[in-house]
Amino acid sequence: MTNASTGTMFTRSATLTLLAALALAATGARAADWPTFKPGRWQYDRNIDGMGPKPQKVSRTECGDPTANHKKQQAQLTQAGCQFTPITQSGSTYQYAASCKVAGMTSQSRSTLVVQGAEAYTLTVDSSSAEMKTHEVLLARRLGDCP
Repeated sequence: MTNASTGTMFTRSATLTLLAALALAATGARAADWPTFKPGRWQYDRNIDGMGPKPQKVSRTECGDPTANHKKQQAQLTQAGCQFTPITQSGSTYQYAASCKVAGMTSQSRSTLVVQGAEAYTLTVDSSSAEMKTHEVLLARRLGDCP
């Protein structure tokens, strides 16, 4: 996971994932804003299928505010040429989709976010481009306050 080719694939996957995580229209759901999560120290465990012969697992811990981070990333991607559907909500499930043309690559993504509370969520993202299709599951949980 440290070579240049894997880094490029992870960057593309992260872009596709974020794109997916930012859009999917669900029948019968109502328009919504991104859910609010409690700022602090968060653990992110990501499993990505479709970027090679076997799934990639990436984990990281960081201090921050997932809600603010999402809004900032969406604004940056919109400036880079992405278009997002409105977020829809049905109970604790949020869905959205994105279509992006970034760095000459066009991609489509669909994301489903299931909220387990202000301190945990699961994000599933299915992305596709001419080069690849990926399926990603991100498990996020708050570990506590930041130092």
